[in-house]
Amino acid sequence: MSNKLFGTDGVRGVANTYPMNAEFVFRLAQVLSRLVCTQKRRVAIGKDTRLSGDMLEAALAAGFASEGVDVVCLGVVPTPLLTAETHKLNVDMSLMITASHNPYQDNGIKLINYEGDKFSDSESAEIEKLLLSDTVFKSEPERIGRIFSDTSPVADYIQNALSTAPDADALKGLRVVLDCANGAFYEIMPQVFKNLGAGIITLANTPNGRNINQDCGSQHTEKMAQVVRDSHAQLGIAVDGDGDRIIITDENGTRLDGDQIIAFLATYYHQEGLLKGNAAVATIWSNLGLEKYLKTLGLDFYRTPVGERYVIEKMKETGVNVGGEESGHMVLSDYAKTGDALLTALVICYGLMKSGKKMSKIFPLFEKCPCQIHNIRFETPEQVNQTFNQPSVQKAISEAVAQVEGRGSVIVRKSGTEPVLKIRVEAEDATLVETTAQKLVQTVRNFQKA
Repeated sequence: MSNKLFGTDGVRGVANTYPMNAEFVFRLAQVLSRLVCTQKRRVAIGKDTRLSGDMLEAALAAGFASEGVDVVCLGVVPTPLLTAETHKLNVDMSLMITASHNPYQDNGIKLINYEGDKFSDSESAEIEKLLLSDTVFKSEPERIGRIFSDTSPVADYIQNALSTAPDADALKGLRVVLDCANGAFYEIMPQVFKNLGAGIITLANTPNGRNINQDCGSQHTEKMAQVVRDSHAQLGIAVDGDGDRIIITDENGTRLDGDQIIAFLATYYHQEGLLKGNAAVATIWSNLGLEKYLKTLGLDFYRTPVGERYVIEKMKETGVNVGGEESGHMVLSDYAKTGDALLTALVICYGLMKSGKKMSKIFPLFEKCPCQIHNIRFETPEQVNQTFNQPSVQKAISEAVAQVEGRGSVIVRKSGTEPVLKIRVEAEDATLVETTAQKLVQTVRNFQKA
């Protein structure tokens, strides 16, 4: 079954409109109460800092309580905290209210099972089937759940983060700029870095409900880069709204994407004898240069479909403890269940401190192969589907794949979180990349305004 509501990272949309309105999430809670919350009859809910989080939290809590399920509200917490702490909370599942790196107008819900893992495609499809059915839920007057607040998992998460350090002053002498995206890490990240002795300059740590990801965070690193240069910091670290994505800059403000971070983490772990499975995991979106670089170290490299969930599945299958995505989701499975920007940032800093080098003397670790990525935005997901399925578009994709076969790759995919069609063309021949990408883009744009 092809999910209509659930993408690669839960369900997402514009807040206060379907499906991100109170009526929908109330029904979602009812469905989850029937399908998932059958043992402990208890769930946990976390949220990021966007304005609509309170409304959606209230609707979810009411929906669960109406079905006799108790609700533990954790307040504003990053997604990696929720995935790490879920198994300790005596719940059937957790829900994270967030639209990740999207602007405040959007919101979404990530579903996390009792072990701290995201739901599979088949589980999401089963939930979606009941959601979209005509089933009417009749609540029983004698079965009403309670709603509690619990902020204690934050202290537990912070202590676990601090425990990764080789010593109490592991970051003493480090000067770092932290861009918290006005999101869920706005208090936790500065506190952890301070506690480990780092000198910090903190940006975007005053959320007001509307400024999450606004000209800040992992998607907008320009201001951070400037502050890094002006303050003579050793690096800059930017996270996204819910804290599962990270992008870094060197001391010159040069932006280093997720592929460079994966390369650094794998190299550092390999040198320290910590790398499991003698490999790293990334997605089909990662640059060919990363794969070539890791092979020069004698390491294997596994690719998955786009989506952090698929990276995690492959890591479990192969016994690998370093994985991630070009977009900045990094998974260090020795410490975290899912992408965790804070833990990744700490490990990067430990490696940097141990090297005794400037960031610019370490990065870039490899030279990228020529690659073009085009994100073509539509008004609705339906328009994306219609365009993608057009015979002329499918023909253009087939011709492009044949043209670069054996020399590179062509990927055209629908975003799992936005009404966007993504085109990626990569090859060692820059001219081939240019001509192939432009032909595909023009074919798709013919239907953009249709």
